Amino acid sequence: MGDVLAFKKPKLSDKFKGRNLCKSGLHKWEVVTESQFDVKQGKLVTRYRCLRCAATKTESH
Repeated sequence: MGDVLAFKKPKLSDKFKGRNLCKSGLHKWEVVTESQFDVKQGKLVTRYRCLRCAATKTESH
């Protein structure tokens, strides 16, 4: 017979870690370098993605 493993239920604080900051507007932005040119506007754009909640924003130059 095998050993019995005790499984723990994850805490709510671990499940929603970092999301309260994003709800308050304090995102942790990271530059996405996949596409840097917007065809419709004909301008260079910088795309940002939040590391915590995966929200995106764009900034044109």
